[in-house]
Amino acid sequence: MKILIINGPNLNMLGIREPKIYGNNSYKELKRFCKKSAKELSIKAKIVQYNEEGKIISAIQKSLNKFNGIIINAGGYTHTSVAILDALKSVNLPTIEVHLSDIQEREEFRKLSYISLYAKKQIIGKGFLGYKQALEQFKKQ
Repeated sequence: MKILIINGPNLNMLGIREPKIYGNNSYKELKRFCKKSAKELSIKAKIVQYNEEGKIISAIQKSLNKFNGIIINAGGYTHTSVAILDALKSVNLPTIEVHLSDIQEREEFRKLSYISLYAKKQIIGKGFLGYKQALEQFKKQ
């Protein structure tokens, strides 16, 4: 099983950006955690991070016929990007949306997730553990 893990804008700033919300661990530590979790589950995972919406869309499109599913934390694009939603629909791969923080407990505008209109599951507010839970969901299939 091969899973593409896509991280959106500002995730590369983990450990620096708003540590009270996102914690003190770095993006490098998140990648390490995801790789370790995937290995424990015998899943091959490719992890990418882009600050640009078009690069996220291209990664989704290129996933067709290469991956069994997508885990996506689209960052701020979660709440604004119909284009990312459309890309996910176009490749028709099982998708799980992950957010480190609980977006339902934050600013009003963060409560809307375009990605949730397609994703089969949304995992929020679990920090790094949310990524492992998403990988475990794919393993159960």
